[in-house]
Amino acid sequence: MSGSNQQQYLVLIKELELILDSCTLELTPVDEVLPNLYLGNVAVAQNRKLLHKLGITHVLNAAHSKQGSIGDQSFYGNTCVYFGIPAEDSDHFDLRKVLIHCIMGVSRSATLVLAYLMLHQRLSLIDALRRVIQKRAIYPNRNFLSLLLKLDEQLTLKRRLCPLL
Repeated sequence: MSGSNQQQYLVLIKELELILDSCTLELTPVDEVLPNLYLGNVAVAQNRKLLHKLGITHVLNAAHSKQGSIGDQSFYGNTCVYFGIPAEDSDHFDLRKVLIHCIMGVSRSATLVLAYLMLHQRLSLIDALRRVIQKRAIYPNRNFLSLLLKLDEQLTLKRRLCPLL
């Protein structure tokens, strides 16, 4: 990346951080950021009683290899599908509620939720950020913000070329 492109990215990242800084919510263990899509921390993922109470059927761990993070299907038994979500494109696949978590539920898992909104809800990065910070205090790190900016640029270009995307 050239020096001027790097400068532009830093300016954009600062703008994104200003949006994130505008969030007035307190960080909580878990929040429903979209209908049936929860963003939370590792403590929630380790609390089978709370997962059951929330109706969580799937857990996607964005900190799978990090210290202090659980990581196997045997912990959940048959109450939740853990890690990857092998969702069939079928109305018979029971994917009612999902918890996406990392250690704190602020950066890695938030990045996955933002990317999901950009890819599947056709939101811009700024619109995705604004939507999530209405429900949860998040703060993806600069490396993740940079990746999301690149994704935003790619999606914008593709959608200009083909509005159906």
